[in-house]
Amino acid sequence: MAIAIIALLLAIVGSLGHALSSMSSGPDQSQRMAQALTVRITLSVALFALLMVGYHFGWIQPKGVH
Repeated sequence: MAIAIIALLLAIVGSLGHALSSMSSGPDQSQRMAQALTVRITLSVALFALLMVGYHFGWIQPKGVH
């Protein structure tokens, strides 16, 4: 479960980097930037859903400050 969470986080950061490079390339790359940001949002929602499912089934447990 932890590997999936880390992989999704890295994919989110990679998609954000791709959007940044597309944005810095100029206005002719705005379609690529929009697609990269759409992928980032989709991955973020998937990560949130994975965390909720993992918590529901007991695969992950919250740890508070003692």
